[in-house]
Amino acid sequence: MSYRSKFGSDDIELLFDAILKLKDKEECYRFFEDLCTIKEIQDMGQRMRVVKMLDAGVPYQAISLQTHASTATISRVNKSLHYGADGYRMVLEKLKDKQ
Repeated sequence: MSYRSKFGSDDIELLFDAILKLKDKEECYRFFEDLCTIKEIQDMGQRMRVVKMLDAGVPYQAISLQTHASTATISRVNKSLHYGADGYRMVLEKLKDKQ
């Protein structure tokens, strides 16, 4: 099954097309501030920090203390990292390439 058919929504296609049109961080900040609540953006940022720490082998307890993420969030991110669609892995590799 393709991801496009999995999500199956013209609205989601429009959203992803819009995100792909953003050219820099400033545009990302502006778009996401309008699109999401501050809490939603913070939660997504927290998940990215959690996934980086999981990838580095940091234990759940230390991740929770440093990020204030719940163990449920850490577990969900870990499950996606290891058994998901490889989205986290793909982005982690792209972030490493950029450094």
